[in-house]
Amino acid sequence: MRKVLLASAALLGGAAAHAQAPANPSQGQLVAPYGAGPASNNNNNAWGVANTQSGSTAAGPLSTEYAPNVVAVPAPGTIVIHLNGRVEVDLAANYSSVDKGVNANGTPNGFKLNPVGIGTFFRLYPGFDAVAANGLRYGASVELRENFLAGTNGTTNGGSTGGTSSPSGNTSSQTIFVRRAFTYLASDQVGLLRLGQGDGVLGLFDNCIFTSQCWDAGSGVLDAGASQQTAPSGAVPPFVWLAQAGAEYGNSKIVYLTPQFYGFDFGVQYAPNEGNAFSDGSGSSPIQSTPCNQAGPNCITVSSGNDPTRWLNQTGVGLRYQRNFGAVDFKTYGFYETAGKENLTTTAFVAPSPTASPTSLRYDNLSFYKAGIAVTAFNLTAAVDYIGGAVNGQLAERPTGGVNENAITAGLTYFNGPITLGVTWGVIDSQGDARLTGVSQRHEYEVAFGGTYKLAPGLQLVGEYQYAHRHQGGFDFSQGAPGLNGATRDAQYQGLTFMTVMNW
Repeated sequence: MRKVLLASAALLGGAAAHAQAPANPSQGQLVAPYGAGPASNNNNNAWGVANTQSGSTAAGPLSTEYAPNVVAVPAPGTIVIHLNGRVEVDLAANYSSVDKGVNANGTPNGFKLNPVGIGTFFRLYPGFDAVAANGLRYGASVELRENFLAGTNGTTNGGSTGGTSSPSGNTSSQTIFVRRAFTYLASDQVGLLRLGQGDGVLGLFDNCIFTSQCWDAGSGVLDAGASQQTAPSGAVPPFVWLAQAGAEYGNSKIVYLTPQFYGFDFGVQYAPNEGNAFSDGSGSSPIQSTPCNQAGPNCITVSSGNDPTRWLNQTGVGLRYQRNFGAVDFKTYGFYETAGKENLTTTAFVAPSPTASPTSLRYDNLSFYKAGIAVTAFNLTAAVDYIGGAVNGQLAERPTGGVNENAITAGLTYFNGPITLGVTWGVIDSQGDARLTGVSQRHEYEVAFGGTYKLAPGLQLVGEYQYAHRHQGGFDFSQGAPGLNGATRDAQYQGLTFMTVMNW
């Protein structure tokens, strides 16, 4: 027995020694202490400015999004190339009023959802950061995400094939798509200029602190967090506060932020349309049924046509203030955005009615304002964020004659060693369905609470509960349309989710 134990120890010792040997650089291997998490925005312009943010050790780590010296910053004349990533697995139990399918007349249609689900996704964040010898900062960043099959008998485009698919078929239908892709130039003296598909002023001003959306390991809480992503979409309110939402950062734009002066910095942005000008290319794709051969409905840059819900020439301006007062960190900002709209020239406008086509109604130019306050002290952040004006839901045009949107969200986030706890709630009042203009308005509210535990470097365990309620008189949320004969069918939702989140 003694000889067997000695031999086993020698074998294991040899294996351990081999495991600790230097990595083979020709295989792209790296052995090093854990240093950073995923970054959808480069370190040099994290928080959207080229110089230091206001966070302080006395106020606590919640006063700034990224701890100092966590992500490598290039020295003058050098570059840093990084490939951050994220893998998340969610165990969800969701219950809602749309778990059992019904027809427009309220009779059951035979479909029922299993409330328990397991979701898995990954993201990659390749980036390039450099500092020239003269101090110019520049670089590029990309965010790659996983796309999914639309159910076992659907496609990635949401169309039905009429047959079921095996687990292998489901995975082979998953694709990778580009969520962000931008370049930037920056300096402490001139400011930051960003070009491409990425966050506007709102997303750069608020990397989730004002809207209290990061206490669940950055999954998103009310901003399409794990619970919402695994629940039927008809029961989930849209994230109307926009910061870090795809509706805000998904189109190509120009963004400029000034350096900080006495705690103040100013931002401005411009985008010509809702997407990417390469969409007007002549080649078709899986999500483009016909190419933009001439001016027509499939051209992303069209300014006159058949869809007055489409906005263009998006312009936004904002002002932010950040300051430490001893152990108290204070942040606030204000923002205004406007945009024009596509002219309806292919058909005549019609009056709102439950049976009208939404693309035949009149809409107003986007014109909304937004503001937030966040105070951090003793490892606790209290924040509130508001949006209001001529906007409807998540960055959609308000129908002419409809009411202004008014939405407020507030939250508390607490940090203590490996534990982060949070609670966030929101109330949204808007016009809702444009066909019910002059008849009713939409009222929605939601709440989420939970926390995160850092089990090991890069590995976090998350637990979260959410509840939401949606109402609009004469609207059927199970059908996503005005109710038959004016019927009202609200949507309620609650979900409990447990997650493992791995960042590198």
